[in-house]
Amino acid sequence: MNMPQSRSLVRPRNGTVIAGVCAGLAERFGLGRNTVRLLFVLSCLLPGPQFVIYIILWIIMPKAAY
Repeated sequence: MNMPQSRSLVRPRNGTVIAGVCAGLAERFGLGRNTVRLLFVLSCLLPGPQFVIYIILWIIMPKAAY
């Protein structure tokens, strides 16, 4: 049984590596999970608040119900 595509910003319960933020963003925008993870890691090479944004998203994104 296929689960419906989530259009809301939630952290999935399966397929997460650390907190599920990248997996949730990937599902929301229709991208591959590993693509979003790679983009996040590459963005960490640039100066900016990437880790702070990740932690904020971890806090405000709810866990998926399924």
